[in-house]
Amino acid sequence: MPSRQFVTFDVANHFFGVPVEIVQEVLLNETYTPMPLAPDACGGLFNLRGEVIGTVDMQVRFGLPPRSMSSAIINVVVLAGGEPVSLLVDRIGLVADLDDAAFEPPPDTLTGPTRAMIVGSYQTEDRLLLVLDVDECVNTARAAV
Repeated sequence: MPSRQFVTFDVANHFFGVPVEIVQEVLLNETYTPMPLAPDACGGLFNLRGEVIGTVDMQVRFGLPPRSMSSAIINVVVLAGGEPVSLLVDRIGLVADLDDAAFEPPPDTLTGPTRAMIVGSYQTEDRLLLVLDVDECVNTARAAV
């Protein structure tokens, strides 16, 4: 049976995944440069081997308060529109290999700003994995109100 692989992570005790083929790398970073006048969802900028990477605070995108940028944060660097962007997450998980036949639409109970960023879900052994639309996640112009 056909399957897909997802890099998994947690944000605010929810389980998310993005297709493995769009993940450039996962890293821990401590130094961010603030972006004055940027939307709250923009967590800052950092230097990755000479390339400036913008960050998206996924807590803010999900309608939660911004995270503290003063300690080490997990970055899932993804390609969105062909450009690297970092999703700031709480915990990184494993790569999940999931059967295409188990893919379901987003749950009807999912509401608020998160719903627009979810393309579907998988019921894993112990948790519901919500699959993110990365292009929508990095669209900070639509940040949660």
